[in-house]
Amino acid sequence: MAKHDDGRIGVVAGLVRSAFLVNAVYAQASRERGLTPQQGQLLCVLMAEPYGMSALGMMLGLAKSSMTGLVDRTERNGLVRREPDPRDTRAVRVALTPRGHVVAEEFYAETCRRIDKLPAGLSAGERHALAGLLGRVVLDNEAPAVFLELDETGGAATQT
Repeated sequence: MAKHDDGRIGVVAGLVRSAFLVNAVYAQASRERGLTPQQGQLLCVLMAEPYGMSALGMMLGLAKSSMTGLVDRTERNGLVRREPDPRDTRAVRVALTPRGHVVAEEFYAETCRRIDKLPAGLSAGERHALAGLLGRVVLDNEAPAVFLELDETGGAATQT
């Protein structure tokens, strides 16, 4: 993890520090909307479709009690609602409310705009290479699909 002679950092430090950069973007964009970073993440996940509590907990890496508290707080803010699961009458799914859709879209757009600025010093080719390498790391490690991919117009398209 030592600094290289040419001023670059290693893979481990690069990934960890990149995660901190992205987390800082989530925190700032969340605060500006009266959300916690976890609520912002929850809204981004739910943009694709409603999910059950267990699936959400797995995707966000939260224990059942933490997930329940997160959904409770976000529901009190009028951003999500619990609805019956059509496949299992004992279970509920969490879905965005109409207001939640608006807040999620705004949060998502602002978060994407800010994260897209992070590699601003890279050329188009370097950005393409970075995207390819990060994509391989994510897929090789089966990271959960917690963020929608931007389409060609800059809007949310598919879950990644």
